[in-house]
Amino acid sequence: MQATAALFLVRPLPRPHYRCLHGLRGGVSLAPPRRRLVARGPRCSMSLSIGGGAGAGAGGDRGFSYEHVPVFPRYRIRDPYKLLGVDRDAAEEEIRSARNFLIQQYAGHEPSEEAIEGAYEKIIMKSYQQRKKTKINLKTKLKKRVEESPSWVKALLGYFEVPQMDIISRRLFFFAFIAGWSIATSAENGPAFQLAISLFSCIYFLNDKMKNLMRASTTGFGVLVGGWIIGSLLVPLIPTFIIPPSWSLELLTSLVAYVFLFLGCTFLK
Repeated sequence: MQATAALFLVRPLPRPHYRCLHGLRGGVSLAPPRRRLVARGPRCSMSLSIGGGAGAGAGGDRGFSYEHVPVFPRYRIRDPYKLLGVDRDAAEEEIRSARNFLIQQYAGHEPSEEAIEGAYEKIIMKSYQQRKKTKINLKTKLKKRVEESPSWVKALLGYFEVPQMDIISRRLFFFAFIAGWSIATSAENGPAFQLAISLFSCIYFLNDKMKNLMRASTTGFGVLVGGWIIGSLLVPLIPTFIIPPSWSLELLTSLVAYVFLFLGCTFLK
């Protein structure tokens, strides 16, 4: 009996092998020693998820959960107007305000932000395409009206053209300067000198297009006479309380003539 006890004391005890099991709450399980030696030490397997483990590994957001981030409840709606909560006839400013408000409310939730931005871009692109289509349709309708108009209307329209915008702006500035000059010197003398400059300028612009000085001179003089006659008929109809006392009948008539000279030298062929 004593020999058996001594032999037991001399025999080394087996070392316990510790293993961390994933799923146990801090418990340590002791396992019997394996027959083969394990070179590596004890290994713990665990998974880390932020914001709760239910949705972290589900596949929606990898390694991150939006548990504490506000989620836009309509971000899965396909209709962009319903998603932003605006009417279909809403103005662009109202649509932009709705987009900015929703972006501020649900900032941090990437799917919500993408849905809001996508709906805003769809509405703006649709509005742009509709305006472009309306503009094209307006030109088509106007062209069709001209083609369907009587022959005398076509012949009359053949004498007019629409030049480039820079030409229109330069000539408008020139005749506006002449009109301002006439108003500034109306108390000293009449606008005869300014009218002469306007007539010669109109003839010069017309000759540049017509390449015929005689025709340009006749057209320019006819425009001046026509503008002066129409101005003489329209000026007396203007209420006197809206006309400055220093403006004479001759000055007002010359202002109407400047308008006709501008239109004639700009839009006549």
